[in-house]
Amino acid sequence: MARPIVPVPDPVSQPFWDACNEGKLIVQYCTMCDRRQFPPEPACRDCGFNFHLTWQETSGRGAIVGYSITYDSRLVQWHPKQPFLNVIVALEEDPVINFHSNMEEDFGSNLADEPDIPVGATCEVIFVEAAPGRMIPEWKIAT
Repeated sequence: MARPIVPVPDPVSQPFWDACNEGKLIVQYCTMCDRRQFPPEPACRDCGFNFHLTWQETSGRGAIVGYSITYDSRLVQWHPKQPFLNVIVALEEDPVINFHSNMEEDFGSNLADEPDIPVGATCEVIFVEAAPGRMIPEWKIAT
């Protein structure tokens, strides 16, 4: 299903979006600092160099560390999907890296009520078509 807003890659983030289109979740990795980082940046946040940055594929697994429910988005494009669930997922390989995402899981209640969101639950990435040929990462509870 198409999404109301589609990310626009820039030269720094293009490899991330290309990997999403291939069904892979990657993050930047600094070979000098032995450190991962996301979102993509032109240089390592620790050493400041760009020539040590590469990309590293992840397991695509993480844990829900927080959530919010949007009842009244300021973005008109999202109004038809309200209310919707936003989750923060800490990456399994590096819990400092958090992905903010929608989650269209059925938690047995209406989001208009207070749902029972399983904070701490293991999730896995899925790729959703945001526009024709453009995939974005979202998360679902791991089975």
